[in-house]
Amino acid sequence: MPDRPRRITSSREAAEAAFKSATTKPVESVPKTPSIPGAREQVTLRIDRDVLDHFQEGGPGWQDRINDALRTFIRK
Repeated sequence: MPDRPRRITSSREAAEAAFKSATTKPVESVPKTPSIPGAREQVTLRIDRDVLDHFQEGGPGWQDRINDALRTFIRK
């Protein structure tokens, strides 16, 4: 006899099943790669305050300067 899902027979079981389906996290899918070539991705990064101050001294564009410095580093 093939296994079949168990039938809910009591109101308690019905409530527990409804709670479980409402509170179960969906399976996370694999992060998608950007569909636009060269697109940037937002990340959270912890940087020492002195390093951040160094890049922010030049005003706007400090994130681009950090990106350029990291790119230069990985090319070595």
